[in-house]
Amino acid sequence: MAVERILIYRFGFLGDSIVALPSFHLIARAFPNATKVVLTNVPASVKAAPSRSILDGTGLVHGYIEYSLTEPFLSGLWKLRKRIREFNPDLLIHLSFSERGLIRVAGEAAFFAACGVPRMIGLPYLSSLGRNQPVPGTDRWEAESVRLARCLESLGDSRVEDAASWDLHLSAAERDRADSILREWKHGERFVALSIGAKADVKDWGEENWKELVAQLWRRHQDLGLVLVGVTEETDLSERISERWTGPKLNLCGKLSPRETAALLGRALAFVGHDSGPMHLAAAQGTTCVAIFSGQNKPGVWYPHGSQHKILYHRTECFGCRLDVCTEHGKKCIRSISISEVLTAVEEVVPFFCHP
Repeated sequence: MAVERILIYRFGFLGDSIVALPSFHLIARAFPNATKVVLTNVPASVKAAPSRSILDGTGLVHGYIEYSLTEPFLSGLWKLRKRIREFNPDLLIHLSFSERGLIRVAGEAAFFAACGVPRMIGLPYLSSLGRNQPVPGTDRWEAESVRLARCLESLGDSRVEDAASWDLHLSAAERDRADSILREWKHGERFVALSIGAKADVKDWGEENWKELVAQLWRRHQDLGLVLVGVTEETDLSERISERWTGPKLNLCGKLSPRETAALLGRALAFVGHDSGPMHLAAAQGTTCVAIFSGQNKPGVWYPHGSQHKILYHRTECFGCRLDVCTEHGKKCIRSISISEVLTAVEEVVPFFCHP
């Protein structure tokens, strides 16, 4: 039976959409003529960019069915069922998160069957598919992009290591927007990009740490510019942190779309920031990241794609807690990461800094 309409189930926001890019590219190759619609959730926080903000323009999908998690459960499901039946997909491709459990996965499958979906691919019924697996010979777990690729092996090779699988297909207008800002600034050839945003408190390294890092970077590398990116709500915090940088700086929080931000990050010497959507944007553009991680997730699962990055991750006894707020251990996983560790990592990824 020919597949004409595909529903792709992928909840999450900016970073979640980016790590799934190899899977979206695989689906596009496997079903080049099908209409592909993403079932995703409406952001509950202003700090979270929706899936459409990054997938629009890629040509990989053609529309969205958005589900609000704030709606009453039963009425929300009824409305969602109605919209799915109206779309009438021939196929559902399941790209949900890991560690959801067999009962939840079976419940989702039953719901989609009740919506009239005749065929489903990617449902992680096996525990090995539903969980990120340890990487032999390392202290890491496989990346989420790799786990998703395993779930879709029946469609072919997701080519996770191929740079083309991370291509956002940025438009000329999006690239020109970033380039024009850097030209007007006149320091766009040598700059480091910084993003201090963190949706979860457990991922926040702390304002004072960022201030001192910025101050030390400027004292040691006065040939550089500093660009800060993020959402509008991070503007004031980014401004306070950048006060310690007395050289050329540009606070672009809230002034660029996520795709325009990606174009700009592709011009940076390096990206420095938390485990975040902007970190994944930078990595997708091939920019080397210095990424500060909490122990919320297992090491490796949400690391930026590529082997060139410097990852700061302290594996405390409570690693992999999956908590958004740390109530028992004082965020020691991320608070134990020192300013000197981050400074050293930045200088290692950009070795041609002019040292005093």
